[in-house]
Amino acid sequence: MMRPKLRAVSAFLFIGAMFVLGTGAARHALAQAPADSAKKLKVYISVDMEGVAGVVTADQLGPSGFEYERFRHFMTNETLAAIRAAKEAGAGEIVVSDSHGNGENLLIEEFPKDVRIVRAWPRHGGMMAGLDSSFSAAMFIGYHASTTNPKGVRAHTFSSAHYARVTLNGSAVTEGEYNAAYAGAKGVPVIFVSGDDAATEEIKSRLGAIEIVETKKTLGFHSAETLTPAASCDKIYAGVKSAFSRLHEFKAYVIKTPVTLEITFKNYTPAELLSYLRSVQRVDSHTIRFVGKDMDEIDDFEEFVGNYSADLAP
Repeated sequence: MMRPKLRAVSAFLFIGAMFVLGTGAARHALAQAPADSAKKLKVYISVDMEGVAGVVTADQLGPSGFEYERFRHFMTNETLAAIRAAKEAGAGEIVVSDSHGNGENLLIEEFPKDVRIVRAWPRHGGMMAGLDSSFSAAMFIGYHASTTNPKGVRAHTFSSAHYARVTLNGSAVTEGEYNAAYAGAKGVPVIFVSGDDAATEEIKSRLGAIEIVETKKTLGFHSAETLTPAASCDKIYAGVKSAFSRLHEFKAYVIKTPVTLEITFKNYTPAELLSYLRSVQRVDSHTIRFVGKDMDEIDDFEEFVGNYSADLAP
């Protein structure tokens, strides 16, 4: 049987020990908070190539180009600069979408082991494949101006060979605005874009005060005054850091549903054949209209139109 005095002393010691342990637990919880927060901060990076510093012609953009292998490194390095800045800002999970050409341009062996990379086509979500509402932010690297913009290096919207115009709800869009609308439908804001001056000006006019980095000034469809690759990486790193410093300011870009997509083709034949589908309306000789319930349905339709060919074979 414990005596009253000893019981009181023991109780005091017990309370004191609990206080110390509790304080230590609180300190541990506080110490863990940034890490837990970082784990929840997911970032999506969609990467194109036409807006990368130095890119001006097909010589840099595809496997047959004599400068392509070098420019794959430059494209990769601009993406790595964005990743480095995002990680330093607290990103705990990063998905990178290789969204140019065949979707197999980024040198994946140069990326950190904890980064996941989306590659090749076709894929649901297109340039934003794998994005969902769990992401905190999206960023665009190496983007270009739209096919309806009279300025911009290699300006086009999805298909430089086939599309003359792409609209959402009656407004001509860039790939950047289209992809921002796709992200916005999932509640994910676009916070950063890099590319030439025409591209960054165009997308900023639609999305508002997002963070931008101008990698080059367009002089023509196939010419530009460009930053060096190293300078571009430095600016992208600083721009991404700046974007994350005001992450709370960005809002998702949401457009009205149902969504009306119109695609104008450079040739009349695709418009004619697609109009055989009951869900497609032929607006004029070169233009079709499709109404989708949301951006997922719109993007699946565009992915089908952009990737399907009757002679598809393994």
